[in-house]
Amino acid sequence: MRVQVAIVGGGPAGHLLGQLLYKAGIDAVVLEQRSQDYVLGRIRAGVLEQGTTDLLTEIGVGARLQREGLVHGGVGLGFAGSHHRIDLHGLTGKNVTVYGQTEVTRDLMDARSGAGLGTVYEAENVTLHDFDTAHPRVTYTKDGTTFEVHCDFIAGCDGYHGVSRASVPADALRTYERVYPFGWLGVLSETPPVSEELIYANHERGFALCSMRSHTRSRYYVQCSLDDKVEKWSDDAFWDELRSRLAPEFAEALVTGPSIEKSMAPLRSFVAEPMRFGRLFLAGDAAHIVPPTGAKGLNLAVSDVRYLSRALAEFYGGSEAGINNYSDTCLRRVWKAVRFSWWFTSLMHKFPDDSGFGPKTQAAELDYLVHSQAASTALAENYVGLPF
Repeated sequence: MRVQVAIVGGGPAGHLLGQLLYKAGIDAVVLEQRSQDYVLGRIRAGVLEQGTTDLLTEIGVGARLQREGLVHGGVGLGFAGSHHRIDLHGLTGKNVTVYGQTEVTRDLMDARSGAGLGTVYEAENVTLHDFDTAHPRVTYTKDGTTFEVHCDFIAGCDGYHGVSRASVPADALRTYERVYPFGWLGVLSETPPVSEELIYANHERGFALCSMRSHTRSRYYVQCSLDDKVEKWSDDAFWDELRSRLAPEFAEALVTGPSIEKSMAPLRSFVAEPMRFGRLFLAGDAAHIVPPTGAKGLNLAVSDVRYLSRALAEFYGGSEAGINNYSDTCLRRVWKAVRFSWWFTSLMHKFPDDSGFGPKTQAAELDYLVHSQAASTALAENYVGLPF
């Protein structure tokens, strides 16, 4: 097979890149290790920045998003027993939209299938070759037969554990990492959300987040220790713990019910530099991970592949400036999102073995944040998404 771009990874980043390249007249194939049902079965968050929703609409995959997405013009902060609203739209003129990452992926898959474009699912033993030359290629096995894809470029959109970053020589890569000393216990339930907008809660017992997937499906999280186990938490224990961390009006209004999914997730910040190696480009989680506190993971992947699609279009138009600057361009935005996610995580969570200085400074900063328009605007600008 001969294509211009081989995309490794069939999640939202890979399929979005495929759609962007298709709109630019660039031929690409998507190679995904898992089945389509497996990819669509992964439970992921879905707070989309304004720039993400605008881009999806621009390329023709935003119709269902516009119908079903929940547009939020604000976000709640809970601390010291009180609730405070940050007016995102009033401070920035922008909104965020709650629309599951799985639904974004489904819309992109449907668009690709509808256009008759090539996606190979259950591609095993994917191997990257010769990406330090002008003639890279990718081999994979499907149904016991080995196939070879010749291409001009390889886009590594296969996540943190994928083959793309692992194929880069260790001495060509520099990584930065911060592992947080806690995790999130998450519950999905068929219950109405406790609030029309997300609530981030800082409490002496630990952080809590009230989110949603729809008007009838809620997603809640509580901070937990890294050695905690899902099996230790009954539904009743989870609801009691969540209720204890919310302001009284929300604790009383909380509607509980059986969990339909329960999971434990560690938190980390991770960045790999650079994001280009010859004819191989890393994008999304293949290059960086942020804690979910700031809702930046999917949105960073979107900005990466937007930069990459434009760079490749420029290349086929006769200029190498875009591909030469790809890594630096992405990393400027990545590090700003990493900073925001780290700051917001540090502000809202209880850290172990704290002497008392941390909670006092958190309380002071939260009080300043909700009473200073400048501070509220800084949070809002980052939350709705910096320009890309």
